[in-house]
Amino acid sequence: MKCQICGNKKLESVLNLGHQPIVQAYLTKQQLGKPEMTYPLNLCRCAKCGLLQLDSIIAPELVFPKNYPYRTGLTNMLIRNFRELAGSVEKKYNLSKNDLIIDIGSNDGTLLQGFKEKGVRVLGIEPTDAAKDANKRGIPTIQEYFTQSTAKKILKKYGKAKIVTATNTFAHIPNPVELTKNIKNVLAPDGVFVSESQYLMDIVEKFEFDTIYHEHLRFYSLKPLIKLFALAGMSLIDAERISAAGGSIRVYAAAGKKKMSERAKKLIRDEERAGLYDPKNWARFRTQAISAKNNLLKLLIDLKQKRAKIAGITSSARSNTLLGFTKIDSRILDYSVEKAGSPKIGLFTPGTHIPVLEENKLFKDQPDYALVLSWHIGEELMKILRKNGYKGKFIMPLPTPKIIK
Repeated sequence: MKCQICGNKKLESVLNLGHQPIVQAYLTKQQLGKPEMTYPLNLCRCAKCGLLQLDSIIAPELVFPKNYPYRTGLTNMLIRNFRELAGSVEKKYNLSKNDLIIDIGSNDGTLLQGFKEKGVRVLGIEPTDAAKDANKRGIPTIQEYFTQSTAKKILKKYGKAKIVTATNTFAHIPNPVELTKNIKNVLAPDGVFVSESQYLMDIVEKFEFDTIYHEHLRFYSLKPLIKLFALAGMSLIDAERISAAGGSIRVYAAAGKKKMSERAKKLIRDEERAGLYDPKNWARFRTQAISAKNNLLKLLIDLKQKRAKIAGITSSARSNTLLGFTKIDSRILDYSVEKAGSPKIGLFTPGTHIPVLEENKLFKDQPDYALVLSWHIGEELMKILRKNGYKGKFIMPLPTPKIIK
């Protein structure tokens, strides 16, 4: 495997999470006794450009099948973030009704709904059946992967875009240089590409190793992104940290050679001071991850030996990484809960085979402990669950396992 951006073949292993199933490959009851496919999950670092990436890529149609269960519109945090993004972009670039906004990996159209309400033209690109949901709500969406062929179709039918967005998808698509060139080709001369991706700085600061899974092919900091845009004939013009998804980086890029904002330059200095490009920093990260895994598993096993009943709160992609890495399965968690309407309800978690039930089960059952699997939004979740009637204790798994009464 070589660096996905610069092509360097010298990759250093940062954290090997073993072989794990695809995080959204939930199982029916009938599938539980059958063999389950797993794939290597090894985070590596490019010694040349500083990119962190997985050392293997699974075919996109396996990672993002048509029946992909995730829906953006079920996550309040993302709904708020996308409303803010649409408003911010409208003001920053003075959008008019004839401007076209394209969202790559648009899911159920939640982001584009915000732009549509501002009176501009919108178009989603989404390979999964979430595209059908978007079209039903009046968001024009092409159900296919964003490729050179797709870009040509867009140009022929819709013309060039004033804004192209890729939120939580820009690090998910293979061949990033080709991808970025295709994005450049659909942009108007004054167009801007806006991406949101999980930020490497937040992964280090908040110790979010559970965000490593097969969907996330790359983990961005600004230096590798500058290299990526340059290879595609673009420039990184601005960047800002945002709180979405446990901490993300919102990046703005445009075609040609453009000046970089002082805000982006400061973030690069912050990255250097934080040691993002220092191999020693990643050796410490690996040691801390293994320690956190062992501490969490010990805490939960001790509670189960005391006959405690433990439920999981939410069943997300990152929670399945955490469960798979720590080997927390249905012998430890009695079940996990999801909000009503989630397509995961009635299924079982990949690899660990924990039943996923509707959230009301938590309030009726009142288990002794609730493991907050989406711990990056744990404060918000705990307030909601307390308000709705859960009386037990919470367990925050990371960065240090702790019980909250």
